[in-house]
Order: sequence, then structure tokens, then C-alpha cells
Amino acid sequence: MPETPRAQLIHIDVDRRLGHEWDEWDGRPLPNRGDYDSSPTLFFGWSAAALAAALAIGALGLYLLGPRLALLHSLIPTILWAGLAIAAAILWTWWAVLFLSYGTGHALLPERLAERGPFLRLMRLTSRVAGRFGRRDWVENAAVKVYNALVLLRGRKVGKGELLLLIPRCLSKETLDGVLGVAGRYGVPVFVATRGQLARRVIRERRPRAVVAVACERDMVSGLHDVAGKVPVLGLTMTLPSGPCKDALLDLTKLEDWVKAYVV
Repeated sequence: MPETPRAQLIHIDVDRRLGHEWDEWDGRPLPNRGDYDSSPTLFFGWSAAALAAALAIGALGLYLLGPRLALLHSLIPTILWAGLAIAAAILWTWWAVLFLSYGTGHALLPERLAERGPFLRLMRLTSRVAGRFGRRDWVENAAVKVYNALVLLRGRKVGKGELLLLIPRCLSKETLDGVLGVAGRYGVPVFVATRGQLARRVIRERRPRAVVAVACERDMVSGLHDVAGKVPVLGLTMTLPSGPCKDALLDLTKLEDWVKAYVV
């Protein structure tokens, strides 16, 4: 019986160091052995809190500066308060439609408003707020799941040579062999990241029409900001039983399902 073809690995070094998001790690075992599996609804709860906090800070700043701005012209505070109210209405309407898109399984927003700029900025803001309460990794896991669900609603299909598989260098040997087996079965090129910003360089050179990326939650959120605005991405997060950047595990069945969803 012929062996399954194995994909060729290409290592790329670029500027942002992979794993830099874990620089504060003290070497102790991670909570739940590095498994941050969370319900996607967790992201919506924290993102609503993050939006409310951002708007509250804006309102507080305007309240404090209002008297001085009124010295320049009495209408300035009124105009700014009206602008803040309009911005709040737009943001909450967008958030509600985003929630309905996820909940109903229908793409109710154009791609540039659902999976690209605004959503990625909300993801980053939510991560920072959650990080203040020690919940960053769980919330980022939920955020990536929401992002993936929105991407999958588009139902894209690409050729085998048009899909790119990006993986980190920290996978366990068994997991890496499994990834190469999946890539080989579907003829998908695999690139191993030794630094975090490889995606921009690889995408510029390879010009794929879609990407399946593997990373921990922290590097995934950073990487999506580098990549997702340029090309559709599905992000598969890992389990870190030995801590960050060592012997990471992932769901190979889901990885294969995503590759099949794109190329079959």
C-alpha cells in the first residue's frame, strides 16, 4: 500500500519573535494543562463589557474636558456628545448584527465588517480588558472560535495550491507528523513559523487565496491582525500541556476538516 505523501516544511525567519506573548510566564504549569477551551459566547460577553468600558472612558473624558472646550465655543461639547452618542449607536448595532450572524449561522454583514478590521480591533480590545482580570487566554480562545465561525459562513473553495498551512515550531513530534500527513493527503504546502510575523512575508511571496493557521491563543490573535485583513484565515488553537512553546497538541480531525472544507 503506497505511503501517504508528506508535505515539505519550509522554515521562515522574520522580525517578531514567536512566543513573545508569553514572556511573563514564570515556568509554572499552565491552568488546566494549557487547555483554554471556552464557549464562543464568552467572547460576546467580554466584548460587550469592553465596548461599554471604552465608551464610558470616552464619556468620562468628554465630561472632564467639556467645560474647557465650552470656553472655545459653547457648541463644541454638544457636538462632541452627539458624536459620541452616534458612535455608540453604530457600534452597538454592529455588535448586535455580529451576534445575530453567529447565532443564526447566516452572514448578515459584509466580510470587511465581519471578519476583518472592526472585528479584529474588537478582538484586541477585548483581549486587553480580559487580561486585566486574568482571563485573557479563555476569552481569546472564544474569540478565535467566533472568528472561525464567521469565516466558515462564506463557504469558500480554493485549489490545493491556493491554500497555505501555517504551523508553529512548538508542536510535539507526533502532532507534527499528523499535520504533515494531512497536508500530504491534500497537497497543501506547509510553512513552519520560527518568528511571529512570518505570515506577511509568506503571503506576499506565495499569494494564497486562503490560510489555515495553527498557534496558541495569544499568538493567534496577534497573527490574525497581521494576516486576516489580507486573506481569509481559519485559526486552530493548541493545547499546551508542557507550557508555551513546547510539545503543543492540536485537534488533527478539525485540521483535516478545515483543509477539506477549502479544497474538496
